[in-house]
Amino acid sequence: MNVIKCELEGLLIIEPKVFGDHRGYFLESWSRDRYRAAGIDLDFVQDNFSLSCRGTLRGLHFQNPAPQGKLVSVLQGEVYDVGVDIRRASPTFGRWVGVTLSAENKRQFYLPPGFAHGFAVISEMALFHYKCTDYYAPANERGIRWDDPAVGVKWPLENPILSKRDAAAPTLRELPPELLF
Repeated sequence: MNVIKCELEGLLIIEPKVFGDHRGYFLESWSRDRYRAAGIDLDFVQDNFSLSCRGTLRGLHFQNPAPQGKLVSVLQGEVYDVGVDIRRASPTFGRWVGVTLSAENKRQFYLPPGFAHGFAVISEMALFHYKCTDYYAPANERGIRWDDPAVGVKWPLENPILSKRDAAAPTLRELPPELLF
């Protein structure tokens, strides 16, 4: 597999080895030893899937306390995936990285605890996979406004389909510091 370090410390793009022929393909999506050697040294405890239509934007989400690291990928369709550094002591606090994930490119994106995460669906439909390092805890789920001008994510959508919660999320500056990392 090929591991690409992003400009924000801790974010990784992973390109698994794909073995294909006339029947289709095979790839290894997770191997503890191989991923640990790549710098992902947390145990995963929960897998989740979401199916979303074109124009849907989910995020920017994080969980604190009980933060989650996430290894994400797309099994069907294509998304623009974003990680925002919300570690207060980080020199890149408030900065973001975006990457296109698709069933075609088979890339994975790793976001360690301390990052807000979101994605926008740019294909007709997208089946999205999350591998998480801690259990989902609804009482600990937080969000940052998707179009926070101080963060400045350049989404490939102008008028996304949002949940009520995501539409009403606060900006990064409006969040109490104790909710951040």
